Amino acid sequence: MKNRFLSLLCALILLVSVMPSAAAQEGESIQAANTLISLNLVDGGDQVPDGLDKKPAERAVANKLLLALSGVRDDTRNTIDTLVDKGWVAVTGKQSEAIPADEFFRSLLLMLGYSDSSGKAVFSGDAAVYARHIGLAARDYSGPMTLGDLYQAVRDALPFHDAVGKPLIQRLVDQGTCSRQTAEELGFFNKELTVRQAADRLMPAVFGLKSYDTDKEYKKDEFSGEGSGFFITPDGLAVTNYHTIDEALHVTATLVTGEVYEAEKVIYYDDEIDIALIKISQTSKDGVKTPAFATLELAGSKDLRPGDPVYTLGNPLGLGLAVSNGIVSAVGRVVDRYSLPCIMNTADISQGSSGGALLNIYGHVVGVTSGAFTYGNNMYLAVPVDPVLEADWGADGFSFAEVDQAVRDKINSRALAEDIP
Repeated sequence: MKNRFLSLLCALILLVSVMPSAAAQEGESIQAANTLISLNLVDGGDQVPDGLDKKPAERAVANKLLLALSGVRDDTRNTIDTLVDKGWVAVTGKQSEAIPADEFFRSLLLMLGYSDSSGKAVFSGDAAVYARHIGLAARDYSGPMTLGDLYQAVRDALPFHDAVGKPLIQRLVDQGTCSRQTAEELGFFNKELTVRQAADRLMPAVFGLKSYDTDKEYKKDEFSGEGSGFFITPDGLAVTNYHTIDEALHVTATLVTGEVYEAEKVIYYDDEIDIALIKISQTSKDGVKTPAFATLELAGSKDLRPGDPVYTLGNPLGLGLAVSNGIVSAVGRVVDRYSLPCIMNTADISQGSSGGALLNIYGHVVGVTSGAFTYGNNMYLAVPVDPVLEADWGADGFSFAEVDQAVRDKINSRALAEDIP
């Protein structure tokens, strides 16, 4: 049943990669700098200097930018003293040195309120990794940051929300740092997402899934099948196809950061619709506990129409997370394998994409990518996500072994009934 993905492709489908190179592209850095200048976060002077990706992001510059983001006005004291008093900065090393990514993102997260009542960070480990984990960072950062890194990191963080749910860009408008009109002109309040924005902001909520049919396979990390999935609650509820967990005793989720978490149980499933709701542990296989996962919002499929643009996020061929885009070809397409009509679309998927997210232009999940017509061209299928909206998310759930046995019993009972004259 693991081979229910309908399309057997002869070559790799080319998808838009969301795993950028370690070094930022100069054009990206200049665009980011101009954005921050327009928002009054950076003093542009006459023009943006060249070589942003070679210039170190000095602590003094990073801390000044952090203070501008916070909206704190204190012209009578040094920037670093104000930040230390606020509890956002713990490192007071040389202000002329390049700031490490871990240090900058730790301060940014604390400024955004990701701390407990005592001011201690609610996350552990490398803050840059955690920022990527929750979607605050749009790409991987490590080591000393360049000025280009810093400007890109801040620009990409602006749509992200603080600990109480307010987007950082909204905070800047509310505190008078920039005008609403300027932010709108720069596209920060657009509800519709480009493919790039969907990948940057939403990919951390998606994971690669591996299934193991036996304890022996799990111990040796010799997986039986691969697929995709996505989180819908911060504490680890996630959606996938049923066929990605069919016959499995163990299931793991690999995030965009490379962190691996084990699935604890199945909350809801329907093998005929080919959908499942599973609970992922909040403690990684390395023993690191996460306070929250990035999530996707469910919209359902009732408002979809042919011609609507859609995006897919998943793990094609198990090569890593990727994005593709297309349009809805048809809604309500009846397919023998599924008990609900499917969404047919042109957004490329491959084996391994099963269980991934089909998104509308607003970045909301409308379907779960499931398969394709073998002999068709760009005829990809997604099952509607609507049954998950109606499921009991608070149910006790089942072990993977219990689910497998229940489905086997149902199949056997059906076969027996068909044999009775």
